[in-house]
Amino acid sequence: MTVCENIRQQLAARFPGIEERVKIPRPRRIFVEAAADEFRKIFEFAINELGFNHLCTITGLDERVNFSLIYHLAKENGVLLNIKISVSHDAPQADSIIGYFPGAEIYERELVDLFGIQIKGLPEGLRYPLADDWPKDEYPLRKDWKPKTAQAQEGK
Repeated sequence: MTVCENIRQQLAARFPGIEERVKIPRPRRIFVEAAADEFRKIFEFAINELGFNHLCTITGLDERVNFSLIYHLAKENGVLLNIKISVSHDAPQADSIIGYFPGAEIYERELVDLFGIQIKGLPEGLRYPLADDWPKDEYPLRKDWKPKTAQAQEGK
């Protein structure tokens, strides 16, 4: 049995019903689709019991109906675990993970600035990566976003 198959079995044993949402597309890559309300338990299990001790990044995706967040975790042996959750497009929010990985703050600030996703537990701080004078409620990675200047020109 491969390392990835072993991880899949451990996830399935701990979280009944998750096995069909765990994919291994190639060696050393595992993808899990999780409901937002089960994310924290799967995330903590991955860190505390499966040994995923490094956060590589957090990816945000605008899928029009919702936003997806993918948390990319790695083990020292090079295996990557990608946990994907979806949050509402109308009121997007997720919990901060900086209590586990303080370096996650920069990725979470990107989700706030670029997508408008509220990150609960993220302390106040400087904007990133947008300039401090960037217009409020302007999220350039949303698929429906148009700069106000383009909107004004369309109205002419």
